[in-house]
Amino acid sequence: MTDFAIFGGVPAFAEPVHVGRPNIGDRERLMERIGGILDRRRLTNDGPLVQEFEGAVADFLGVQHCVATCNGTAALQLAICAAGLSGEAIVSPLTFIATANALQWQGVTPAFCDVARTTHNLDPARVEHAITPRTSAIVGVHLWGRPCAIEALTSVAERRGLALLFDAAHAFGCSHRGRMLGSFGLAEVLSFHATKFVNSFEGGAIVTNDDALASKARIMRNHGFADYDTVTSIGMNAKMSEASAAMGLTSLEARDVFYAANRRNHDAYRASLAGIAGISLIEYDDAEVCNRNYAVIEVDESAALSRDELQRLLWAENVLARRYFFPGCHLAEPYRSLFPDAGLRLPEAERLARRLLALPTGTAVEPATIAVVSELIRRAMADGPRLRRRLENVVPTDADPSSDGAS
Repeated sequence: MTDFAIFGGVPAFAEPVHVGRPNIGDRERLMERIGGILDRRRLTNDGPLVQEFEGAVADFLGVQHCVATCNGTAALQLAICAAGLSGEAIVSPLTFIATANALQWQGVTPAFCDVARTTHNLDPARVEHAITPRTSAIVGVHLWGRPCAIEALTSVAERRGLALLFDAAHAFGCSHRGRMLGSFGLAEVLSFHATKFVNSFEGGAIVTNDDALASKARIMRNHGFADYDTVTSIGMNAKMSEASAAMGLTSLEARDVFYAANRRNHDAYRASLAGIAGISLIEYDDAEVCNRNYAVIEVDESAALSRDELQRLLWAENVLARRYFFPGCHLAEPYRSLFPDAGLRLPEAERLARRLLALPTGTAVEPATIAVVSELIRRAMADGPRLRRRLENVVPTDADPSSDGAS
């Protein structure tokens, strides 16, 4: 490589290398299951594969109930509604926008609270100070699959009479003190989106040990029908299809392969990024089970290039690194207009939103790819000041993440 692609060199990769591409599992077993669906001619409405998937997830996590849904956002909305939340719910701004939107969509105001610098999750001390007479719940987010401060948040919720829910979209297959995430709080919400550790093409679930909440959620996910003819509550169509359950079961069966690939990739990044000034790879607790589905670096303010400058260079090389989660939910609409001063209370979240960059990993990424990505980062940081001056003269294109058309 004689020069970076953004300055006219040949891209390091001929095709885009994405942050996350779907884990597939055993294709033959998936096709067998789909064939069975077609033979039965039952495509949805709580079919046998959905029931099997729910049972498998519940058993794996050690919970009483799994209510499978068409996606994780619908699961969040159902959990919020079934839990009877109202007023405000304290939530992190450093999360995917669906966490906040699900609350707002159900008429519950997201009260954004700052995160801890080292964990990237809700800071329990700040949560305590954020409680108002309108607060009905705390919604913790296990960001990157790393558990929230569960005991501290549970203590706050119990003392203040608040519901405690967890957005565990990143955390399927992760544990806390030897206990699988999914079994904490009133309920936890999972995502089985295509790029998650275990996927069902598109899907989600509510997992809980609360019989009443599970019963309400099951009724609500099917338009409020309690039986064949009787509607007993407001509801929506949030059912998981049989095809999604087929993929979910197949993916779940292959989880050991996915664990191994993600650990291999994270170890490769740790080794190849070591010693680069201003770059630190987020770490996971080796004493716990962890899916390691995210390879995320922090680009320190003292680094030779900013996070955004580094991202521009990588995108031109077809390495589609992502700014997770930028700029923070409180700076997206409608929250930016509703809470124009929120950033004053969220210094750590805003600081992290300027530093975090997710790199490609998963079963579609090999150590050889990681070596090239890491070498690009090392070269960029070694020549940072000169590259920064040159970047100032490069006009962004539609393929550049700094352009208006990129996310």
